[in-house]
Amino acid sequence: MFLLLRLAVNIRNKGVGEMHKKWIGLFVCAFFLLALSACGEKSQQDVTDALDAKVQEMTGYKSDAKMTLNTGKDAQVYDVEIWHSKPMYYRVNLKNTKKDQSQMILRNDEGVFVLTPALNKSFRFQSDWPQNSSQAYLYESLVQDIVKDEKASFKSTDKHYIFETKTNYQNSTMLPKQEITLNKSDLAPVSVKIMDTDNKVLIKVDFSKVKFDSKFDKGAFDTKRNMTSAKIDVPTLAQQKSFSVLYPEDIPKGTKLSKEKKIETENGERVVLMYKGEKPFTLVQEKSQIAKTATSTVAAGEPFDLGFTVGALTDKSLSWTYNGVDFMLASNQLTPDELSTVARSVQSQMGK
Repeated sequence: MFLLLRLAVNIRNKGVGEMHKKWIGLFVCAFFLLALSACGEKSQQDVTDALDAKVQEMTGYKSDAKMTLNTGKDAQVYDVEIWHSKPMYYRVNLKNTKKDQSQMILRNDEGVFVLTPALNKSFRFQSDWPQNSSQAYLYESLVQDIVKDEKASFKSTDKHYIFETKTNYQNSTMLPKQEITLNKSDLAPVSVKIMDTDNKVLIKVDFSKVKFDSKFDKGAFDTKRNMTSAKIDVPTLAQQKSFSVLYPEDIPKGTKLSKEKKIETENGERVVLMYKGEKPFTLVQEKSQIAKTATSTVAAGEPFDLGFTVGALTDKSLSWTYNGVDFMLASNQLTPDELSTVARSVQSQMGK
């Protein structure tokens, strides 16, 4: 820019014709305007730094979103309500839009809880959730994924900034990357697309409302208070007399069903599916027991978001409850990625 201005001055001083001077002047002005325009467009590092600063400065937020899972035959859609108050208070309410299936994840001074109001139960985890993995509906988690990924791609449109980053999910080999779209005006999240290795979008989160620095009343993150209010929104399930046995569709190559046992217990029937092969595993299913009074149980492992429900993941097992049935998947050979893949393929049967 400086060289072009200098060139114009030199030409003027050397007595170039008036017409040539006009053309050179127009060229320099046009170039100057382009330079100003370019200077006004933020770089990837500018936006990343601004996001990092926003997370550091904000006191919390409230947001509403719609989460769509494309992991089964039919898409499953969930409404998600998210509250966060610094330093570490969280309330995430997930509700299936077509079924009376609702769960709430709470983090407060007492720990991390997963509430299942339809069963009148809560499960307490000794966990550092949500710090232990990516969370598609938590703003600060998305920002952290952007900041930490030195190879993240970036593009800018008229209204949005769009990042593509790697994920930090517990099953990140199955869901390795995500596309995060943010509003230019306030850096609020617009959407998140989580993709598999073939770039197929398996999970999408669309944000409809985000309010930063929201105020929360005393007790907003209290476990008992939230269980009570959740039970009003989602009535307790009627105790089921029977259930349909579900079989996973996606199992490791070389593994097949070898035995199916039905066991009568004092609470009803329990079905045990045993698979043998290179990656053997066992899947147990039985009716969920609805507590007559609110109960809280200490859960083993970490809370694990399967999308359609929140389960408990250990090194060798994954357990979850859905639609009035308890599931427990156990194996000495399956990795956490493989456990979640098998579990999600059981869920795909539920929508049929």
